[in-house]
Amino acid sequence: MEGILPLWKERGMTSHDCVFKLRKILKTKKIGHTGTLDPDVDGVLPICVGKATKVVEYMMETGKGYIGEITLGYSTTTEDRSGEIVEQVSVKIVPSLESIDEAMSNMVGKITQIPPMYSAVKVNGKKLYEYARAGETVERPVRIADIKSFKRTSDLLVDEEQGTVSWKFEVACGKGTYVRTLAVDLGANLGYPAHMSDLTRILSGTFKASDCLTLAQVAKKMEQQEIEEALFPLEFGLKELGSFEIDQELWDKVKNGTVLPITTVPKELLSKPIVFMYLQKAVSIYAIHPQKKEYLKPIKVLRNNL
Repeated sequence: MEGILPLWKERGMTSHDCVFKLRKILKTKKIGHTGTLDPDVDGVLPICVGKATKVVEYMMETGKGYIGEITLGYSTTTEDRSGEIVEQVSVKIVPSLESIDEAMSNMVGKITQIPPMYSAVKVNGKKLYEYARAGETVERPVRIADIKSFKRTSDLLVDEEQGTVSWKFEVACGKGTYVRTLAVDLGANLGYPAHMSDLTRILSGTFKASDCLTLAQVAKKMEQQEIEEALFPLEFGLKELGSFEIDQELWDKVKNGTVLPITTVPKELLSKPIVFMYLQKAVSIYAIHPQKKEYLKPIKVLRNNL
């Protein structure tokens, strides 16, 4: 079994839980997910099966899209609704739609983020959430996030009794963006503690919600022996890289991992890794040789027989 399975991760499960269950359903151990989704978040989680696990690292680099809700009025330890309240300030003066939209548009582009303590970022070989659970705090690394778009998609919901204001949003962002932190930082820019009160991933690379199956649907397709029809070719996980079609003469070299002259491919493809294609199949990924800049070196062999 080989390919990419766009899974709709349901709430209440970790990404690792999904992989564990799929290994049993698909009866194979060679499975990997392409980017962690928190237990409280549902949405698109592409799963790589068989040889497709070789492209996991490239799929983790792809852009993501989310819809969710931001709530002003209090912040939490986890920066989402599952955490304990850290700071609470009743929203007496409701921000105008214009000020919210302006604050959101000001966060589009390259921004800096400090990862939440409840995250899997490692500091000194230990995950931040492990420090957080032990009641410890450490200095967190500043990261760059690329926000493609960040827009309000609903009117404001004002809860005078709770002293909160909420609204729906949609965001398109680069890899490694903490949408929870985006919500917290937006609140700070508006003068209030805030948290992300809801989140769903609707896009991961080329995969969207309509491509996905739930675990129950995967199990049913497996029973009906239709699972192969649900798998996308591993080539779908490499669409953001440049590709170059090779002939049989070059294939004979590529399948043996031969270092090639840089002139083998057009100059415009050299800015990032290049997928070599043979007979419409991705067979290897090449990049500029780290020591010999006039050559290309294979960095990942995907198939050496067809």
